Amino acid sequence: MKTHRNLWAGSALLGIVLLPATIIALLDGGRAPAIDVMHRYAMPSLLHPFGTDPFGRDLMIHVLTGAFNSVMIAATAVGLATVLGTILGLIAAGRPARIIMGLADLGLAFPPVLIAAMLVTALGASATGEILAIALFGLPAQIRITRQAARSILIQDYIAASRLAGRGAFSIMRRHVLPNILPLLTVQATSSLALALLSDAGLSYLGLGAPPPRPDLGRALASYQIHVFDHPMLVAVPGLTIMLLVLGFNMFGDGLRDFLDAPHEEPAP
Repeated sequence: MKTHRNLWAGSALLGIVLLPATIIALLDGGRAPAIDVMHRYAMPSLLHPFGTDPFGRDLMIHVLTGAFNSVMIAATAVGLATVLGTILGLIAAGRPARIIMGLADLGLAFPPVLIAAMLVTALGASATGEILAIALFGLPAQIRITRQAARSILIQDYIAASRLAGRGAFSIMRRHVLPNILPLLTVQATSSLALALLSDAGLSYLGLGAPPPRPDLGRALASYQIHVFDHPMLVAVPGLTIMLLVLGFNMFGDGLRDFLDAPHEEPAP
């Protein structure tokens, strides 16, 4: 029951933000709302449920569009880290791979802010640099998790039988190892989205993310923070949106992990 509570609660929190954000992004193409300085700092109303910002843009639409863009960057970065980390982790599990694991350990010493700063210096502030920074930050953990999970499969008796039957390393990884660790990789990717989203918000807040006019949750917080006392709604809405997304991804990942583990548990009498 707890498993289903976490899974459904996480799905509900994500749906509250992502469902309207996706609809708005599909209608507007992920662009910022039009500027209307004649109606800036408008109070909440039926036309503007959370009011407007210093440029007269609808705050709800602007933040939801930024949420969609931030989640897309986080998802792309996690997907890239998962694919590369899984490949390198499987290679490291099947043979001595001091170089791969050494690079993974070295990667843990570099925070995403430092990686992003170096990429911005080389490529300029862009969504591509932000995605690469977040992916490189998550890559070492993905390699280590994949390698550890794969090695626990490779010591099984049926793997030895497959080797005796003449199957090669690639065939064993594809037919036996990868299908068995796929649930773990799925849960890891889902849980990593929360950290990737926080990294995206932090990098954008520091000006190391995609440049304006592309809406972004971190940039919204950075630009609205001076109004924390006179117009607190401007800071509260993007801040609460980040909180809901991070909490939603964490709860969904926990619930998904327990759900996938549940069939292996003995039924209660």
